[in-house]
Amino acid sequence: MLDLAQSLLVCLCLSLSVSSFPNFLRPNVTFNHMAYDPGSGFIYVGAVNWIFQLSPDLQLLAEDSTGPVLDSPECLPFKELKDCPQASYTHNSNKLLTVNTHGGELLTCGHVFQGICEKRNLTNISNIIYRTEDPGDNQFVAANDPKVTTVGIVERTQHADHLFVGRGLTARLSSGIPPITIRQLEKPSVFSNEGLGKLVVGDFSDYNNTFVGVFSNEGHVYFLFYRRGSKSQMDYKTYLGSVCSTDIHLYSYVEVPLVCEGYNLAQAAHLETKNRELFVVFSASQGPIPSPSSRTALCSFKMKDIEDRIEKARVLCYTELGKGESQEEAGIEYGVNSKCAALPKESPKNFPCGGDHTPSPIASRVPVIASPLLTNDSSLTAVAALLEGSHTVVFLGDAGGSIHKVFVSSDTGQVYKSLMVAPGSPVSPDLVLDTSGRLLYVMTESKVTRLPVAECSSFPSCDSCLGAGDPFCGWCVLQGRCTEKQQCADSNEANHWLWSFDHQTQCVSIQGLLPANQSRHEQTEVSMTIVNFPAGAEQETWKCLFDDWSSPAHVYGDKVSCTSPPPEELPPNQQDKDHVTVRLALVFQDVTVTVTDFVFYDCEAVMDLAVTNPCSACVSSPWRCYWCLSDYLCSHTPQCSQEQAIIYSQNDEPKILWGPESCPRVEKVGGSHLIHVGLEGELDLIGYNLQLLNGEALEFNCIIEVEETPITLRAQIEKMTVGEHLYKVHCETHKYEYPLRVMEHQVPVYVKKGDVYRVDNKGDITVTLYNCSVGQSDCSRCQALPPEYQCLWCGEEEKASCVHRDQCEQSTIDVCPTPLIHSFSPMTGVLEGGTTITIDGANMGQKAEEVSVTVCEQPCFLLPDLYVVSNRIVCTLSASPGKVSGTVKVSVNGRDSGISSELFSYQDPILHTLDPLRGPMAGGTMITIYGSKLLTGDQITVTVGDLPCEVFGDVLEDQICCKTSPSPVLEEMSVRVLYGRTERRLEDLLYNYTENPIISTAYPSKAFYGGGRTVVVTGVNLDVVQTPRMSALVRSPVEEPTPGERRRRRRREFVPSPVQEISEHCRQYNSTVMLCISPSVPENSILVDILFVLDNVRIPYSSLGENFTYQKNPVLKPLNRDNPSKPYSLKPGNVLDVEGEDLDSGISKQEVRAMIGNGVCTVKTLTHNHLYCEPPLSSPQPLDQSTSLPEFVVHMGKLSFNLGQVKYDEEGQSTFPKEAKIGIGVGAALLIPIVLIIIFMYRRQSKKAKRDYEKVLVQLENLETSVGDQCKKEFTDLVTEMMDLTSDIEGSGIPFLDYTTYTEKIFFPGDTISPLRKSLDVPESRRSTVEQGLTQLSNLLNNKLFLTKLIETLDAQVTLSQRDRCHAASLLTVALHGKLEYLTDVMKTLLCNLIDQCVAKNPKLLLRRTETIVEKLLTNWMSICLHSYLREVAAEPLYRLYRAILYQVDKGPVDAVTGKAKRTLNDGRLLREDIECRQMTLTVIVKNGAEVQRVPVKVLDTDTITQVKRKILNHVYKGTLFSLRPPVHSLDLEWRSGQAGHLTLSDEDLTSLVQGQWKRLNTLNHYKVPDSATVTLIPRLHNNQCETPSNNYMGGEKTPMLEDGEDGGIRIWHLVKSVEEPEVCKQRRSSLRERERAKAIPEIYLTRLLYMKGTLQKFVDDTFQAMLGVNWPVPIAIKYFFDFLDEMAEKHGIVDKETVHIWKTHSLMQRFWVLVLKNPQMVFDIEVSENVDSILSVIAQTFIDSCTISEHKVGRDSPVNKLLYAREIPRYKQLVEKYYADIADSTPASYQEMNSSLTELSGIHSDDLNSLVALQELYNYINKYYDPISHALEEDPSGQKMQLAYRLQQISALVENKVTDL
Repeated sequence: MLDLAQSLLVCLCLSLSVSSFPNFLRPNVTFNHMAYDPGSGFIYVGAVNWIFQLSPDLQLLAEDSTGPVLDSPECLPFKELKDCPQASYTHNSNKLLTVNTHGGELLTCGHVFQGICEKRNLTNISNIIYRTEDPGDNQFVAANDPKVTTVGIVERTQHADHLFVGRGLTARLSSGIPPITIRQLEKPSVFSNEGLGKLVVGDFSDYNNTFVGVFSNEGHVYFLFYRRGSKSQMDYKTYLGSVCSTDIHLYSYVEVPLVCEGYNLAQAAHLETKNRELFVVFSASQGPIPSPSSRTALCSFKMKDIEDRIEKARVLCYTELGKGESQEEAGIEYGVNSKCAALPKESPKNFPCGGDHTPSPIASRVPVIASPLLTNDSSLTAVAALLEGSHTVVFLGDAGGSIHKVFVSSDTGQVYKSLMVAPGSPVSPDLVLDTSGRLLYVMTESKVTRLPVAECSSFPSCDSCLGAGDPFCGWCVLQGRCTEKQQCADSNEANHWLWSFDHQTQCVSIQGLLPANQSRHEQTEVSMTIVNFPAGAEQETWKCLFDDWSSPAHVYGDKVSCTSPPPEELPPNQQDKDHVTVRLALVFQDVTVTVTDFVFYDCEAVMDLAVTNPCSACVSSPWRCYWCLSDYLCSHTPQCSQEQAIIYSQNDEPKILWGPESCPRVEKVGGSHLIHVGLEGELDLIGYNLQLLNGEALEFNCIIEVEETPITLRAQIEKMTVGEHLYKVHCETHKYEYPLRVMEHQVPVYVKKGDVYRVDNKGDITVTLYNCSVGQSDCSRCQALPPEYQCLWCGEEEKASCVHRDQCEQSTIDVCPTPLIHSFSPMTGVLEGGTTITIDGANMGQKAEEVSVTVCEQPCFLLPDLYVVSNRIVCTLSASPGKVSGTVKVSVNGRDSGISSELFSYQDPILHTLDPLRGPMAGGTMITIYGSKLLTGDQITVTVGDLPCEVFGDVLEDQICCKTSPSPVLEEMSVRVLYGRTERRLEDLLYNYTENPIISTAYPSKAFYGGGRTVVVTGVNLDVVQTPRMSALVRSPVEEPTPGERRRRRRREFVPSPVQEISEHCRQYNSTVMLCISPSVPENSILVDILFVLDNVRIPYSSLGENFTYQKNPVLKPLNRDNPSKPYSLKPGNVLDVEGEDLDSGISKQEVRAMIGNGVCTVKTLTHNHLYCEPPLSSPQPLDQSTSLPEFVVHMGKLSFNLGQVKYDEEGQSTFPKEAKIGIGVGAALLIPIVLIIIFMYRRQSKKAKRDYEKVLVQLENLETSVGDQCKKEFTDLVTEMMDLTSDIEGSGIPFLDYTTYTEKIFFPGDTISPLRKSLDVPESRRSTVEQGLTQLSNLLNNKLFLTKLIETLDAQVTLSQRDRCHAASLLTVALHGKLEYLTDVMKTLLCNLIDQCVAKNPKLLLRRTETIVEKLLTNWMSICLHSYLREVAAEPLYRLYRAILYQVDKGPVDAVTGKAKRTLNDGRLLREDIECRQMTLTVIVKNGAEVQRVPVKVLDTDTITQVKRKILNHVYKGTLFSLRPPVHSLDLEWRSGQAGHLTLSDEDLTSLVQGQWKRLNTLNHYKVPDSATVTLIPRLHNNQCETPSNNYMGGEKTPMLEDGEDGGIRIWHLVKSVEEPEVCKQRRSSLRERERAKAIPEIYLTRLLYMKGTLQKFVDDTFQAMLGVNWPVPIAIKYFFDFLDEMAEKHGIVDKETVHIWKTHSLMQRFWVLVLKNPQMVFDIEVSENVDSILSVIAQTFIDSCTISEHKVGRDSPVNKLLYAREIPRYKQLVEKYYADIADSTPASYQEMNSSLTELSGIHSDDLNSLVALQELYNYINKYYDPISHALEEDPSGQKMQLAYRLQQISALVENKVTDL
């Protein structure tokens, strides 16, 4: 089996574009089905809202619109809108499209109007022959859901046409239509199935048939589909159902499973009718749901095997009860009342198509199995097959829009070609082959393409034709083209048609050329052998072509001969080649049959190209060339002027002189190859076979080429005594020179005889000219040269130089001078040594081992590998005992040392401090290390911990700068500076790697290209960044090339311009706020991205939820538009109006700055085209002192616009009359005293008000300070407590309730005894009968009609209370818990009805309360579906919140009588008195078996004894479930002091304080219990002590008074007395200032709510985020239900987003999360006191307020509880809206996925709930309302058919033991 993915690699080169093929494209229209009329060749396309008729070449012939139409799946077809008020315009998908060739009709069905159909004329689809106008139920043909498949085929049965239809399950009105039906096509009841066969199914939803295809063959119709066995068998399998074409009653229906190993869901199928082979594309399902994966395969089944299996199943079911030899092989499916029979043996033969007495429908239990022909992981979607000769070719379509051609042989499929039809658009299963089998019609989403099955003509050569591997094609030899077999004449003759798919087939080719090549100087006969020569071809029609030169060909079998061209007809040699290659073609008539290359060589060219070895090259070439010694010539014939002087080609038979080894040649240089310039030098060469050249009188010469200038020296030949044929060539002496300033220069040397004959060189032969004085600058370098150079250091000391030994005329210097040190680096090093120092100088030795170095008198160890003779020493310093400075000394062989002129210093670098001390984990922070002597040595590296810190810039004496690396952990690390291997560490300072900064918001999100706009950035950890920046990544625009450039670039790859980063620095305000400036970028640039660069953290702006966009820069027009060069005249008091374009597109009014000189023009308004600003009243001073008038400049970020000068118009002299002025003066004189009196009185009152105001301000400031300090302290304590809680959770876990208890508390809140805890309440004698009846009731509940009628009837009963409705709903939930998918389906149906009712009244009230059974069902459903999410995600933050609240409440005093507390969020429960209390620690003795432990417990001295006991129990049993702890009232508190001092403490005793009618509860302070006192809990004694009344309200009951008989109406109090005006507590106030503050502001103690809220804020945030799924995937149930609500809103035309938002809030937030938030005891095994409950109520109300879409408004009259979270609620609203939006944007949850999830939930908790007891209690409700329920069932027609009332009557008889009329 060949994998398709591997095959695609093979045929990748064959993938072609199909743009040249005929196609029909209709963008934005979705195609559904395609049909083909074999008579006319017309193609019909059914699409959404359209139907098209196309010609065979896909030209549009006709089209007609089919939608959208007014429709609703909830309505039957209607004529008037009032009959279906919920109808809306619905797109009409085509569900069925089939051709009736007998009737000339096209049958088409859409999904609207419950799937009715129509007939159209085949020749013109616009002509509608029949349309169902008033359809009945039996005329609904297609599925009324666009996602559910329908298949159909027309068959001629009993002289009439019938339509065989298969359709899937729908959930709406037509859900009762059977999966397979037969429809009439003749009037009067067209498309009706009345009186015709239908596949009866007990419950269609149990099987969920999904149809894939339908076809007919040999008198049978076959349906291909997949389904599950039943609801209990979740796995889906593929089946092929068969029925006789003449059986219109479906008596003959038999289905057989088809198994393709490893794949179970059929996706497409095609029957190849000639071989009768069924090809099916299968997919592997994703789990138990029918959701195909991308893993697909192709399998094939022989129809004969299928028919045999079907016939055997039919025979066994007719005659053998379905049983085979060893197992059941056939049975009856679909839950019908039929069984396999034992009919007479001849029954199958007598009734081949069944009868009304034969069993049906039959299903084979034995499948037909096949192995995949090929597999594919990219979703195959379509298949068609064609028989070509004896081979089968399959065409496959895939989800990517490609067609794959597959050759099928035996059990393997091989892809040989792939075509991309429509990228990214899946190929429809409707692949159509035309009647000729030569054209394939392919349909994708919006396109139909016609493809040829083969494109043989596209292959121009035999190689490409055979290489294509196309089974349709072959090479027609004598026609010279690629054709199909039938197109090639004599194709059956041998070698006339070469099949492409046969990989062994070879093209006709020429082999055995004789000669294989020939000289271009001669003409000869060429013969050749032809492979695969076509048999029977006429001889006289063949010829040979040498390029264009023709020669007749003579054919003898497979041998052909012809004459080569004459020399003058040949083309010249190719450049730098010794031959020319011509094309030799064998031609039949005018058709070239085969081609090869033929070479004509040129021996003379061989010699010309081989300059250094012409003889060897001649005789060793691949050609037959011969070397003539006497003629110095390479010839193609062995004929020279002297025949004996010939060296034969190595391609000939061996002879005496044969091959390159026989050529005369120079072997090598004799002696030394070194020759010093300026001296007479001798040169000897070694030659071989030179005797062959002695016959000539010419002389030998040595040629030496110096700088391409030949030096010719006479040479003498002398035979050597050693070796045969070896000769020494003596070149005359010569004084050589060369102009280059290099020590050595290699020059070539060779030998000539005479002026022309060059003797071969064996390889490259050179000599080396050298000069001792070049490059040897000192004595050591000279003496270090190898001895063979014979160089000496010669002359006086000052003038000595390096010369050759023969050139030294003075004395030689044997000992070199003292070393000379030029420089050394570095000049400093650490005391510990290890610094590597490099010394440059002269005469520093010839070998490393001769040299010794000291630095500051300390040895320095040489590194020999880095030593450079004489000039460079590298050594490693040793340690120094102290900080010293000294010289560097170098000595050679112990002689006098060379001393440096500069000093080296040993230093001790010290690190002082570091800045900054922290940075993000991502690194990139530039840190500066300060210290002294830091610039020591040159090997300085820095590390933070073990992470490198890259040094930036130059290291200074007092500071080092480096950039941190990323760290994988949050940790404080030491900073180290390494000097080589020596380390210096900052001892007291650590660098802290902190959390990376996170940016949550940034605004605004747009700016001008000019930049400069302030962007406010918020997040966390922003202050840990050292250099935050905002960067724009831009790319220059691509210039449009000229036409010439465009042609040149046509084949080049596009190379984008480089990306440039433009940055602006940001300014941090604190850890959460930062201000950035938008970078200015070129206006024509391409924006790649906008980033916030926070050291090494790069955060794209787009990651914040929106993109940052640049707007084009604004255009501002000058003020004086008439003459911009002149000043603008401004009248004082007028507003300046500036016109422009795009003024507000990238900036706001507040950010624009307008200046007139040095004065500000206040911007009042900014619009798209206008800017209005208010100028100063008087003319400001100009900024430019050289001008007299100020200029008007507008600044927008970094953009500045100078709009011209402004000139203020001075007002003229006043013309006011003198008399009027006098009158005004007199009036003013009279008015002034009055005004002064008013001002005096006003100032007096304002001063008083100001004093009061300042007093309040002081109080508020003190208050704010105290609240802030208190919050910080409280939160610190709480975090410590929560850390302890974390360890507790890790140790003992969260105290979850088990699933049964969890469901009890939610299903049956308030019930003392849950039905789940009860047992069946019946006498033992009747138990089995009652259980049988309850089991039947359970089965009846599984009937959807019964269940819906039951719920609707119960809801309609006025006498059924709301509590009873909820109770009945919970009982139903328990009874159907094992079938949650069914319960979900019923719930959705009921909710649809409820929504219909609410929409008609007020849609916003939907699900607001729980008043109906379905609303309670929804609550229970949510609690079941979200149970795992609650435990895994939300439980821990919710539990932490509960514990945080409990901890905070217990830290402050709580009044045991009134329940009021100092620490609360609920102002109604706030203890407003200032109660002085003291925290104490009691040592509690706890006995654990024999072990005694002393446990410290924190309490308050104001706590009552019961409160103390509760705190002790909470602490001692903190790892124990609350239900397992001892009750607080069962224990007494005993105070132990000393050895025998035991005192039992209680809330009330004889010591209790009584004042009048008031009795105060006892506290620890009352008993004077000291701090650290020892106490223990003991079992309560009942002898002399009684239950004190206070125990009844220790939990915080609100009953403040007890009317006790003995006490005569004594009132109990704890902290405050419950009267209108509380008495002043005796506890003194903490200070006079607090008393004054409380008096000035009566509500001062409400601030306690504030710091309680501030302390709990983090825990509230965490809980809300968990409930809103922040960073968690959405539970599938929520996605499924929210999609359902969206669907309902769309169905009812509700466009108001607020309404849908409210629905979702009511269904999820209010119905589940608020319930859990207010009642954590429903989830955890804990105690929730009233104080904790009141706080949770405030938090829950906040959550509810956050889920509303309307604006949260608060005012002075708002409740305190709402004011508390007024600032947080808008943020929470955003979280909720984002949560809803994310759910809407997530991938839709399919019906199958949801069912799979529900099935899994059903199975997990199937044994946890007692369904039998629930059924008994549910029956009590049924019994109570038996008559209306029975009446409702009897009135329903479907209920009558199913006899539901009768079945209920049977159940009643069993449960009630009644005698009925059964």
